[in-house]
Amino acid sequence: MILQVDHLSKSFGDRVILSEASFRINDNEKFALIGANGIGKTTLLKMIAGEELPDSGRVILASDTTIGYLPQQLGYHSDLSIYEELFAVRNDLTEQEKRLRELEVEISEADDVSRQALLKKYDALNYDFEQKDGYTYKSRVLGVINGLGFAGDAMHTCINNLSGGQKTRVALGKLLLQEPDLLILDEPTNHLDMTSVSWLENYISSYSGSVLIVSHDRYFLDKWATHIVELDNRDLITYKGDYSSYAKTKELRRKTLINDYKKQQQVIKHEEEVIKKLRQFNREKSIRRADSRQKMLDKIDRIEKPIDTDNSMHFSLEPAVISGKDVLDTDNLSKAFDDNLLFSDVNISVKRGEKVAIIGDNGTGKTTLLRMIAGTESITSGTITLGTNVEIGYYDQEHGILHDEKTMFEEIQDDYPYLTNTEIRNTLAAFLFTEDDVFKTIGSLSGGEKGRVSLAKLMLSEANLLLLDEPTNHLDIQSREILESAIKDYAGTVICVSHDRYFIKNTAQRILDLTDKRFIDFSGGYEYYLEKKDELKSRLSGGAASDSSSDSPSDNPTKSKASETKLDWQEQKRIEASRRKLQKEFDETEAKIDRLENEISEIDALLCTPEIGTDLAKLRELTDSRDSKSDELASLMDTWEALSIQLEEV
Repeated sequence: MILQVDHLSKSFGDRVILSEASFRINDNEKFALIGANGIGKTTLLKMIAGEELPDSGRVILASDTTIGYLPQQLGYHSDLSIYEELFAVRNDLTEQEKRLRELEVEISEADDVSRQALLKKYDALNYDFEQKDGYTYKSRVLGVINGLGFAGDAMHTCINNLSGGQKTRVALGKLLLQEPDLLILDEPTNHLDMTSVSWLENYISSYSGSVLIVSHDRYFLDKWATHIVELDNRDLITYKGDYSSYAKTKELRRKTLINDYKKQQQVIKHEEEVIKKLRQFNREKSIRRADSRQKMLDKIDRIEKPIDTDNSMHFSLEPAVISGKDVLDTDNLSKAFDDNLLFSDVNISVKRGEKVAIIGDNGTGKTTLLRMIAGTESITSGTITLGTNVEIGYYDQEHGILHDEKTMFEEIQDDYPYLTNTEIRNTLAAFLFTEDDVFKTIGSLSGGEKGRVSLAKLMLSEANLLLLDEPTNHLDIQSREILESAIKDYAGTVICVSHDRYFIKNTAQRILDLTDKRFIDFSGGYEYYLEKKDELKSRLSGGAASDSSSDSPSDNPTKSKASETKLDWQEQKRIEASRRKLQKEFDETEAKIDRLENEISEIDALLCTPEIGTDLAKLRELTDSRDSKSDELASLMDTWEALSIQLEEV
């Protein structure tokens, strides 16, 4: 056992968060904590991390357990670069390595008497350094830096110049490198793109410690979770397995509970009728029998009625008018901010009824494209043409369409003045805003609450082309599923930017992957994209592909000129030759590093022998050789790092 939550209770005023709740995590188990927004998941994490006190109950940790906790919001300031900050996590190893080098110099200069003691000290320190993976920690740090999306020059950016989301990623990297016994993360994927989330999945799957992570990303949970613990109705219920297993088990449990409740209610009703009839006979014997049956009925352990709580959104999306068959066409569309080219020569055609997902790394221009279609961002070159009767509804992840100074009621009323007060209240109630909540100002709302107001406006718009920018951000799992259902039933057209792979899998019929300043078009769902992406990207590697190049051009609606869809064969060969050359240099460098590390280990072994300790000439020769090889190794590691980054970029 590494963590025991024992009969924990917590309230804020009249609001009860937890009541006698318990669960436990054993060594190397990986737990996901789920539940509706605002139900108290973050409060539970804070109590486990020691940042919040429970009203009653205990949080028990195994002795000497180290905890690493990453909250959703954190203040983070540092004058160091990302590279320096993450390497500083293992200052102990840096200091050990420095001391090893110093000892090598001392050994080379010591007399015969002192040398033996120094060699013993060196051997012990070197063994400890090796046991702590001192010879591989630089590679691990670089792996974390690259995995979290800070490869290349980005790793040398000063942390004080980063955005809030980027700072959170750096904090996550530091925590992962510290390798605590219990890793506690609150919504760690919120600021990661799909590539980084995929990397984090693999990292957590192979993590040697225990983890407890709050997340609404169902695809993410399916990749690593060994247990799901759900916070529901002030209690904690543990399910073994990943999210998909949990969903099936919970549904089966719910159906079983409903059936058991109905059966028990039938028994109770029958007994009550019999008791009533016996009392009506008004005979002593009948009354005694009625009393006896009543006592038995009172002793029944009654099953509480399963509550289908009305705490979830309920809405539908319906277009007011049907658009023409051709909804959207772009012709040689390009966008640049000063010298930063996001994408160029984009030719996309979207037909009525299509559900299109745009994916790609952070900062590549996905949101910018949506804003250009919505008319809120200028076009550098090319054109965007909307079809007949196309009406756009835009969901902005930054909620820029909302006004902080207005109340929710005013936000709806001002945009839809024809609605009655009752209709506005009913609309907001469908998105879980009731009574005086509707008079809260937009500026006082959480991200999730703003998201629900934006969805309410989207529903009222009755648009036939929905542009959705990260619509599942800040939504809990139940709300995401309701949104997915609404989009699947929607008769209009959807173009959506999202990193939520489960959401994409359940809604998108077509994927546009923005990579290398081009859109690669996969005319199939997310599973098809996963199957075909490596094959198609390798064919289109090096940026020689035209935008929106299709994996099945014969039936893909993407508009591309023939000359744009064909690769320049000579250019492709040149790029492939360059890649092979880089790979060869990389492999050769790795081989040299392995050889040098082995040679240094052999020298270290010789330096520890008594014969060498008394042979000053041989000792100096070996020490000089080791210094030379260490310098060569350091140079090779720099080369290896540079080649690794170049290969990744290619």
